[in-house]
Amino acid sequence: MSAPTHTRPPRATRGGVDIRLPWWALALPVLAFVALLLLILNPADAHAAAEQPAISHLLERLEQLAAR
Repeated sequence: MSAPTHTRPPRATRGGVDIRLPWWALALPVLAFVALLLLILNPADAHAAAEQPAISHLLERLEQLAAR
């Protein structure tokens, strides 16, 4: 009488999930970071925007909220 043989189970994957991001998932945060960096480095653009009354009012409200 022969003994039953045990076969190895199939190899499991490494447990990682293979996810591929679309190109814009990396491009949009990089673009936003560069735009904010340029605004910080060139404050003349921000000063020109503050001369408009609606934007000036919005910036004042943001400053008030940030001061709290």
